[in-house]
Amino acid sequence: MTDDLLELASGLIDGTISVEDHPPVSIGAGASGVEVDDGILFVESFANVTAIEDSGELVLVDSGSPMHAGAIHDTVRSFTRAPLRRAVHTHGHVDHCFGVGLFEAETGAADVEVVAHEALPERFDRYRMTTGYNGTINQRQFRLGAPLFPEEFRYPDRTYRSDTEVRAGTLTLELHHDKGETDDHTWVWIPQRSILCTGDLFIWVAPNCGNPQKVQRYPLEWAAALRRMQALGAETLLPGHGLPITGAARVSDVLGDTARFLESICSDTLEMMNAGASLDEILHTVRAPAELLGRPWLQPVYDEPEFVVHNLWRLYGGWYDGDPSHLKPAPASRLARELAELAGGVGVLAERASELAAAGELRLGGHLAELATQAEPDNVSAHGVRAEVNRLRVEHESSLMAKGIFGWAEHVSSEVASRGPGESR
Repeated sequence: MTDDLLELASGLIDGTISVEDHPPVSIGAGASGVEVDDGILFVESFANVTAIEDSGELVLVDSGSPMHAGAIHDTVRSFTRAPLRRAVHTHGHVDHCFGVGLFEAETGAADVEVVAHEALPERFDRYRMTTGYNGTINQRQFRLGAPLFPEEFRYPDRTYRSDTEVRAGTLTLELHHDKGETDDHTWVWIPQRSILCTGDLFIWVAPNCGNPQKVQRYPLEWAAALRRMQALGAETLLPGHGLPITGAARVSDVLGDTARFLESICSDTLEMMNAGASLDEILHTVRAPAELLGRPWLQPVYDEPEFVVHNLWRLYGGWYDGDPSHLKPAPASRLARELAELAGGVGVLAERASELAAAGELRLGGHLAELATQAEPDNVSAHGVRAEVNRLRVEHESSLMAKGIFGWAEHVSSEVASRGPGESR
């Protein structure tokens, strides 16, 4: 095993290593491990796993995604041959809970107990109802050739509501529930070793708390969970994504700053909501503290603050955004045709969209390009403009979520535009 992961994390936090040169979150298909304490292996992969071996028993905190499960299994087995007795799902996202089967195949499923929060089975039930939708999200976000999402899930054998414990030999693992990225989240505290496993409550990027294509997230509860974890004084933090962190001061700093990031957005958003502001006004006013966005562990490269505001509005204000025309709107295509006629045709809208985008007015250009293709869905020239506008949007965005959505729009319109010259198919 190697200490490079620990050294890299320390260098990023202390500012001696650049996050641009060494991104802290892996996106490859491999896995590498570091023994952070006697018998405790941290496996760094896209979604991390912690393997705890004591007195001949193995316990896993998370088990990885279908894509990474094999590499994770091999890494754990290079560390210990102890049979898996328990696995804790920190939450039900598929990148965290699909590696148990390889360990069960060694001894039999009856010998492995999976433990999770009581809301996790309901998440799996919901996934089975929305397989097609979730597959479409993955196709759009990651530019896949077809929708992709699992249909079968390893449900837990034991669930809990607030707090519980599991054993790994002589070690006690305290399981605590808090809402955050999900409503079924568990974080794990190992008091004998002063080790904290956060799951996705800390992920080395700005909190994934506003995902525009996913269900409700809980920013205030998330911040409160981070404060509870910070109060423990942990010496080691093992996150759901990214690098392990050692040293009580560093652990306190990253947890406290992440909490303050969420607290600031929540406070400012709720203040404006309570003053009667519309969603549009809030979106274009509330900003995360600039000094926090500069932290190596709070880069908005996956989610971003603007999306968190949307999520807060949905949580506390419902879906009506304050614009009466959005309450019972006309079909988008009908509105687009009307505006195109007023403007002098779809070509005028598309041309202006192109001009605005070239001038850096990407949001406004995006609106007009969308209107042009909604007004005439088969218009090849309009789709060419829409593709270019969204290509520019991808270039100017930092978050994977925004890049994925704009990139998919570019892809779809590029396919239409490639059908040939002229104004229609």
